[in-house]
Amino acid sequence: MSIENVSNKKEIIDGLRNAVVNYDEESAKRLAKEAIEKGVEPLEAIQEGLVKGITEVGEKFSAKEAFLPELVIAAEACLAGIALLKPQIKSKKQMKSLGKIVIGTVYGDIHFIGKKLVAMMLEANGFEVYDIGEDQPVEAFIKKAKEVGADIVGASALTTTTRFEQEEIVKAMRREGLKAKIMIGGAVVDAAWAEMTGSDGYADNLQDAVSLAKELAEHGQEETM
Repeated sequence: MSIENVSNKKEIIDGLRNAVVNYDEESAKRLAKEAIEKGVEPLEAIQEGLVKGITEVGEKFSAKEAFLPELVIAAEACLAGIALLKPQIKSKKQMKSLGKIVIGTVYGDIHFIGKKLVAMMLEANGFEVYDIGEDQPVEAFIKKAKEVGADIVGASALTTTTRFEQEEIVKAMRREGLKAKIMIGGAVVDAAWAEMTGSDGYADNLQDAVSLAKELAEHGQEETM
């Protein structure tokens, strides 16, 4: 049954956005259920409500207008709403994934917060994300990329010593003939290092990571056409 009251539909979608912006997971879940009950198109509720909300919080975080704990809570609220709405999309039509991404922190490095946040943001924006964890050897990235048919592999490093593992991942990917794009990130990564490693790009903040992933996924699709 489709929703008849346009203003009510707008109220629900705006409410979903506000729930994420206000770090309110319970409201995000309640409104997601209400959207389903009242026939709001699930994909629209996700894209125009939840994703817009997390994008807004991500921009605030990049501008240092929001703090890390707030970003984490906002991402959790967004994903909680998506978890309820996504199955409804699949029951009507398959939700188009932007691509499959394998992401992890390189061998010798146990940092996880930045990588986890990037993974959450990518998932909230429509990617299928496979987080292999921290302190992962080159072989783990290769194995998972082959297993899932990854479009993109993301490698995070937070120290000057462990970042050399990013270069090894790029080399191994090329040796194996994998077509996946490779993006790197972390506190010690910059444009010069990204170029030196031969990776397809780097991001130094969450919004850039999402934008880069979308760009790489689009280029990858063009190359296969």
